Amino acid sequence: MSSASIDYQIMWSRLIAVVEEQATTLIRTAFSTSVREAGDLSAGLFDLDGRMMAQAVTGTPGHVNAMAESVLHFIEEIGRDNVCDGDVYLTNDPWLGTGHLHDVTMVTPAFRKGRHVGFFACTAHVVDIGGRGFGPDANDVYEEGLLIPITRFRDRGKVSAEVLRFVRANVRAPDAVVGDLYSLEACNAAGDRRLQEMMTEFRIDDLQGLADFIIDTSRKATRDCIAALPPGDYHNEMRVDGYDAPVEMKVRLRIEGDILVADFAGTSGMSALGVNVPMVYTRAYACYGLKCAIAPEVPNNTGSLEPFEVTAPEGCILNAKRPAPVSVRHVLGHFVPDVVLGALHRCVPERVPAEGASALWNIQISARPADPASALPGAEMLLFNSGGTGARPGLDGLSATAFPSGVKTMSIEATEQVGPIVIWRKDLREGSGGAGAHRGGLGQTIEIEPRDGYEFHFNAMFDRIENPARGRAGGGAGAPGLVALADGTKLRGKGRQKVPDGARLVLGLPGGGGYGDPADRPRDKVRADLAAGYISAAQAKADYGLEEDDQC
Repeated sequence: MSSASIDYQIMWSRLIAVVEEQATTLIRTAFSTSVREAGDLSAGLFDLDGRMMAQAVTGTPGHVNAMAESVLHFIEEIGRDNVCDGDVYLTNDPWLGTGHLHDVTMVTPAFRKGRHVGFFACTAHVVDIGGRGFGPDANDVYEEGLLIPITRFRDRGKVSAEVLRFVRANVRAPDAVVGDLYSLEACNAAGDRRLQEMMTEFRIDDLQGLADFIIDTSRKATRDCIAALPPGDYHNEMRVDGYDAPVEMKVRLRIEGDILVADFAGTSGMSALGVNVPMVYTRAYACYGLKCAIAPEVPNNTGSLEPFEVTAPEGCILNAKRPAPVSVRHVLGHFVPDVVLGALHRCVPERVPAEGASALWNIQISARPADPASALPGAEMLLFNSGGTGARPGLDGLSATAFPSGVKTMSIEATEQVGPIVIWRKDLREGSGGAGAHRGGLGQTIEIEPRDGYEFHFNAMFDRIENPARGRAGGGAGAPGLVALADGTKLRGKGRQKVPDGARLVLGLPGGGGYGDPADRPRDKVRADLAAGYISAAQAKADYGLEEDDQC
């Protein structure tokens, strides 16, 4: 390795510290609890051509990999000759950003000694964007809230008062949303300060040499990993609940030399409601799923993403056309890795996990006084919760863990302090993990009640109720999800619904599928699961053949 390559390797390691501080700034300053508590964000550094050089480990693949594409749209819209020192740009356009209106992407050009050297970009989910709120019931994107085209948040250092006026006039929580915009700006500014310090230390005044090294090296390493796979065509399909009708998701993986193409032809057409997915989000999660299994050690940047070609017919539910409603694009988008990994399993058995709960069980709550004449304040709340992941070829699945999104589950304490609700129960759901030589991860049981004098409406955006996670290699399916009131009244998995004063909402989150024949699970692990409350005595006998007199 040359001395220049060694220097570049050291600088690349420093860039990771730079973008991690960028992300940490966003977490510390954000108003939205989904950013502060769950890490629903992305942050990264891009070169002059809009190629992602480094991304913060903190964040979601949907944000990060979509942002890798969206910066190119900013450059095209603003124009290279119109980029000025002191500028800051933003958008929440679903087709140019990260797939729905609730995510705001902010891009800040980086200058050094008067010369433009690159861009910082970040994305965060804001607490509200107007319209129907965060839920799947809209009929087009115009109903879903305020769409901000790529525009200037700052023009040569001056904040656009008009942008702020439009935002304040169209959202339910204007102080929080505007606060989040300034938080995004501070995130990029923190990254720029640390980048300047690094460039001074290493005595460089541009990033192009470093960018070429990072991206070229990552591209080659990823192509080498693809070339090591058995060539051929590999297919998979999966049915999920959808909203107005079940959705069939199909993929064909073509592997030829160092080329890999994932084609979603045959996937269901668009929905009339907000579960549609823009292509930018489908591509983000397809690349993530493939990279996790094929090239997990290669850093994530433009170079490591380029070798994966992802296509879907325009107008299918995974390549939605404007002005389709896309508010909860994450629900189907989070299933994309399960679909591509299922095809990859046919290529390289014993490498990929069973299907998991996958889609987050997000819930948007609008709490209001039960008496409309009351002076009690209302509140908008967003909760992130996760089911179980699929079992892995050599390990059990992870319980109550978000894959593929990677966000953290939000704590009870942080949730209750922002609005008038009580969370009475939040524990692992017994028996929800699929049986197998390796057991699927468990979901959760959650009970939520409005405080005295309040009621709430919630936007359900749940899946795997009718179509649970399938096991692999002989493993059993995970438990399906459940949405109900405590009195047993069944509720729908999607759409706006009411929980009256004195009632409790009960969520049973789905579990992950099992891996391998349950008969091959060691008896001591079955007994340990039984002792921990992960399975019942009846399941120990029915699924694993462990008789009652052998269960202690």
